[in-house]
Amino acid sequence: MKTLFQTMSELRTITIDEVAQHSDEESCWIIIHGKVYDVTKFLEEHPGGAEVITQMAGLDSTAEFDDVGHSKDAMEMAKEYLIGQLPEDEVPEVKALVPPTPAQPVAKPSAMKEFLTSSTFANIWIPTTMGIGIYVFYKCVLKSQAVSVY
Repeated sequence: MKTLFQTMSELRTITIDEVAQHSDEESCWIIIHGKVYDVTKFLEEHPGGAEVITQMAGLDSTAEFDDVGHSKDAMEMAKEYLIGQLPEDEVPEVKALVPPTPAQPVAKPSAMKEFLTSSTFANIWIPTTMGIGIYVFYKCVLKSQAVSVY
């Protein structure tokens, strides 16, 4: 009987080609971080549904597994389905989720541009300026009408 704490050297070596042969609900194997898991019995228990896993059956699912952000409990539970490991030369390289660095430093906008594009300018200064403009226009129209009446 295998233990939950098998070392990588004790695990059976399984090739990617062999994993690819187990790509349906009858026999569903996936690869996560170079380890091979037979998750056939887990399909109906998976909280996201069987289809989530069967879409990745027979393939490397490392990125998808990591992207979901599985809990520590889920990672511990996965050990129950561990059946082997890929040969070192077949372990896919996992790309880190690091945003690309810009080629040149991003220039900080000028203080005036920041002010003109800020919500303060849009929400306070524009309506205030429009109000003053309307008031001045209204007063000019009233003065001109008052002058013409007399």
